[in-house]
Amino acid sequence: MSSLRVKLGILAAGLMLSGCMQATHFEATNQNEFKPRDKEYLAKVSYVKTPVAEPFRRAIVEYHRKEAPGSIMVDSDNHYLYYVLDGGKAIRYGITVGEEAMAWSGIAKVGSMTEWPAWHPTPGEIERLGVPKFVAPGPDNPMGSRALYLYANGKDTLFRIHGTNQPEYIGSSISSGCIRMTNEDVIDLYSRVKMGTVVVVLEPHHGDSPYNSRMALQGSGGTTY
Repeated sequence: MSSLRVKLGILAAGLMLSGCMQATHFEATNQNEFKPRDKEYLAKVSYVKTPVAEPFRRAIVEYHRKEAPGSIMVDSDNHYLYYVLDGGKAIRYGITVGEEAMAWSGIAKVGSMTEWPAWHPTPGEIERLGVPKFVAPGPDNPMGSRALYLYANGKDTLFRIHGTNQPEYIGSSISSGCIRMTNEDVIDLYSRVKMGTVVVVLEPHHGDSPYNSRMALQGSGGTTY
């Protein structure tokens, strides 16, 4: 009898998981939308283009929160960024976020947007990481292919949503506080965002994603960081 219960439990769990997977529509990257410089730089990168684990692949999902269409919500706990669409849907992207002590949270707006930005490390990053004061734009620049600069109360928060030359860390909490996306994903997001777009970054331990990324990774045999 106990064996039958175990089998029924496994079957039920499998049906629940398959239902979740069927509700997720993964979005492939359309390279035809890349600009000539995007194609040139992305072809020259020296980092390994590590595939993103399935739970963090770009997808269209149901969205239950009340942010208006056209806004961005960042759930750092689950390593997701949502671009809100009409009709209770959102595009969900996997992200790398800052360690909790370095993370920023609150409500901001996109105050500046740059394609293939230069990197100007903060004094703290220069001291902590031993990096130069300036890194020119390019295929291996840590800022990646796009940057959205977050402003609050009219001031630069010094936190950004940007690309990365370390795609293997998507789904991790290791950055200096900024929100990193794959270069392909941030190009897609950038094409949808406008100056003044509202960005809501949830506080740590206030994750509000119906899909728990850690449980999904463990169920798929992936690794959490």
